[in-house]
Amino acid sequence: MSPVLTEPVEKAVAVRSDTRLVADCLSGDEEAWSLLIEKYKALIYSIPIKYGLPTHEAADVFQATCMELLARLPELREPRALPKWLMQVTHHQCLRWKQQQGRLVSRDTGELPVPETPALAEGLVQQTQEEQMLREALMALSPQCRRLMEMLFFESPSRPYAEAATELGLALGSIGFIRQKCIDRLRRQLDELGFR
Repeated sequence: MSPVLTEPVEKAVAVRSDTRLVADCLSGDEEAWSLLIEKYKALIYSIPIKYGLPTHEAADVFQATCMELLARLPELREPRALPKWLMQVTHHQCLRWKQQQGRLVSRDTGELPVPETPALAEGLVQQTQEEQMLREALMALSPQCRRLMEMLFFESPSRPYAEAATELGLALGSIGFIRQKCIDRLRRQLDELGFR
């Protein structure tokens, strides 16, 4: 679910707020551009996948979204709105892509393509926003808590407590207690982010 980051990159992404990353990007800081893309690549990629685009087309949408980010970042009035802006741009790129594909199909069949329903797009935007909040809340946890949450809730099948305890160097009997503490921290982070 969450992208695998190296520890130095993970710390750099966690330390810099979107406001700081955007300011650094606008001043020409190449590392900031890399960190910004790293922070939001899972968010951007998740949208074309939800639209049912194959991996190579999702990569094209990702690239188009990043190019639009590069071109239009100076116009962003509120850096804290960046995740929502990225979601909207990516959704528009997906709709354009699907419309282009629909036009190609309609020429072959002679039929008009069925337009996308706004309700579908709104539902995808809401789901994507919630997933991004979850990624951000997980990134705010300690590395040990984050890894425990990944092993128990995001891997399929989830890891048995014994494996989690061994990997994290914890006593088997402490996993349940630590799991609950991590869930409580995650819940607080989600509340702070406005997760419903």
